[in-house]
Amino acid sequence: MLISYRWLARHVDLSGLSPQDVVDSYTMHTAEVEGLEPFAPHLSKVVVGHVVACEKHADADRLSVCCVDLGDGGEPEQIVCGAPNVDTGQNVAVARVGTVLPGGLKLKKVKVRGVESRGMICSERELDLGDEHSGIWVLPAQAKVGLPVAEALDITDWVIEIENKSLTHRPDLWGHRGLASELAAIHGLELKALDFELPATGGGKPYPVRVETSGCMRYLGLAISGVQIERSPVWLQMLLLAVGQRPLDLLVDLSNFVMLDLAQPNHLFDLNSLSKDGICVRDARPDECMQTLDEVERVFTAQDMLICSGDRPVAVAGVMGGEGSKVASGTSDLLLEVASFHPTRVRRTASRLGLRTEASARFEKFLDPTLPAKAAAHLVHTLRAIQPDVTLPRALGDAGDWQDPACEVALRPARVRAVLGIEIPDEEIESILERLGLGVTLGEPWRVSIPSARATKDLAIEEDLIEEVGRIHGYDAIPEQPLTGNLEPSTFDPRRALVRRIADRLSGPALFHESMTYTFQENALIEMLGEDERPHIRLENPQHEGSDCIRRSVLPSLLGHLAKNRRLQPNVRLFEIGKGYVPELANERGEPRELHQLALTRVTPRPEKQDRFDAGAFAELQGVLEDLWRHLGRADFTWRQMQEDVPSWAHPGRCVAAFFGEHRVPVCMLAGLEPEVQTKLGLTGELDSEVACAELSIDELLQIPEATARYEPLPRFPSVKVDVALAIPEDMQATVIRAAIEKSGKGLVGSAELFDIYRGESLGAHQKSLAYHVLLQADRTLTEKDTSKFLGRLERAVADLGGELRKQ
Repeated sequence: MLISYRWLARHVDLSGLSPQDVVDSYTMHTAEVEGLEPFAPHLSKVVVGHVVACEKHADADRLSVCCVDLGDGGEPEQIVCGAPNVDTGQNVAVARVGTVLPGGLKLKKVKVRGVESRGMICSERELDLGDEHSGIWVLPAQAKVGLPVAEALDITDWVIEIENKSLTHRPDLWGHRGLASELAAIHGLELKALDFELPATGGGKPYPVRVETSGCMRYLGLAISGVQIERSPVWLQMLLLAVGQRPLDLLVDLSNFVMLDLAQPNHLFDLNSLSKDGICVRDARPDECMQTLDEVERVFTAQDMLICSGDRPVAVAGVMGGEGSKVASGTSDLLLEVASFHPTRVRRTASRLGLRTEASARFEKFLDPTLPAKAAAHLVHTLRAIQPDVTLPRALGDAGDWQDPACEVALRPARVRAVLGIEIPDEEIESILERLGLGVTLGEPWRVSIPSARATKDLAIEEDLIEEVGRIHGYDAIPEQPLTGNLEPSTFDPRRALVRRIADRLSGPALFHESMTYTFQENALIEMLGEDERPHIRLENPQHEGSDCIRRSVLPSLLGHLAKNRRLQPNVRLFEIGKGYVPELANERGEPRELHQLALTRVTPRPEKQDRFDAGAFAELQGVLEDLWRHLGRADFTWRQMQEDVPSWAHPGRCVAAFFGEHRVPVCMLAGLEPEVQTKLGLTGELDSEVACAELSIDELLQIPEATARYEPLPRFPSVKVDVALAIPEDMQATVIRAAIEKSGKGLVGSAELFDIYRGESLGAHQKSLAYHVLLQADRTLTEKDTSKFLGRLERAVADLGGELRKQ
């Protein structure tokens, strides 16, 4: 956003502040400044000349030979000019030989049709001061001959470029008046009064305006008569050029001037092109059309707002006017529109149409609804200063349902000092607030009055006022201090460390996906799992109807999501680390006991008969758990069949618990899903699957000491691999047989891997055969005698258990 230094000086005395001082002030207190450049620096090389003689060129009808006094005391320079409006007695802008014009043209002494020309009488376009090129730029008669044009016209200026993305909450700073008020607050300067009042009207009734949409808070319509379309004064043109606006004519320039001065957009209609019924602001009808000022036919939706004359759209509210009601060269009667629109409606329309304008950029902020009346008075006051004969035939039309957003906010000076971390006196706090245009009523606490310009999405709470005090006082004025306080090292949390190791192992090598579910559960799921008869904590105000129970354990939360995940892929691996809440185990304060748990689910397609014995979800999940425990240094475990306390959702014949060493409390439970529950969860039929679940108590696992890692050298002697098949009773667990193998080895068994399970008529009823790869290893070379002794001891041990070593 471009800001003019001279324009700022219209509102506040900057005699003690250089352009660089202004830049530094904004940077340290308001917003980032991206650049500072002189306005039209080439004008310092272009001087005011006086045409003392002008004659037609002898060999060219359209050329004139002029003698121009440059005020240097020398002879007038001869300059050939092709402009039709050049004449004797004019003051003109002259570029001397050697001057480089904005387009890059360096002037030289040349002959034009045989006549020497020493310089150029310039037009505005040649000086990059507008698009006018029909003739030369005729300067005012009071411009002193010989001075640089910028100095003679008093248009020397500096252009400040502000990064306005940080000012979206400050719509007042999108105009020069607001930015000047910032300088006044920062430096304790007096802001010049801007008390414009609308002049007396002709006594007619207010111009008829009405609002029929919630997207328009306020709409003002003012009829103006006796206007003449002419060029703007030089001061106005130069101000607009400095901020990147091309001057067109007085009315367009005045409209832009007020917008850039007060940050309040406005629009001018040709009054004679409007209906006598007045103006109506309404929502657009679907597929309603209008040609905008850029000569593009626009099609609207019901989300857009239109300014209509009668039933005919004449402008897109907050964005752009219509071609059919624009001000033309013959216009003498105007309707001035100044309004306040809802920013969201304007932003959506501008984005959908791809039509971003200076007006829409400001309407997209929450503008002060009291500002339209001030802007209307400002425009009329400035217009009448240029054209005194302008009249107002009717009173101001004012419509809309709006309220003054001014409010009060409580402020505690002690809180200001605490937040900013500095001792700032009450008097300075009060002074800063008053310089910002805020009213202060002392008391306990202070009552700070927020004017409407700062009450629109800006100053609303105490912290907002503290920020204002801090930035005006100057963040650079707050001394740097090292952080102080009692810094204590964080304590080691063994539970958190264990949880992190578990999550890393499962989400890494195990290829499980971590899930995070809500602690409250649907009542229907609790009934499916047969858990409805157990006590649950109930929510008084549940987020969803039918979900008022807090879970007792983590695993049911995962089971409720299995069917959805199974539809997406055939293999599901999920785990969650969380808490369950058991009300019957409450402490002395009545707080339910928290159970820190790891829950796992593994879902696979139903195994085929030809698959390996260890194929399927149950065997795989068992292997994942055993790998996890070895990774955690807790490998001394045994699996035992659960006979009691089997959960209602678990398969009673496939439910085992893991015990560690001498620890008598089971640490983990592994089970298949009960068939009826599996059907209720939708994991049968097309989604028929094998489901295995596990629930591990992190609290109990923490009670198991982590074994110290032992490193052994690589064996120096070869090992011996022995395959054995053992026929045992059907109800005997494999862990019992594994223990018998290790005991029979007397320290020689390096590993024992179960690789097959067989059942058949040759074994007899209620019998099974377990086949193992046994690896024998010693610190010497093993012989056949060692193998035979091992097999003999194993045969006797298995016989004591009611089984036999199969020889064939």
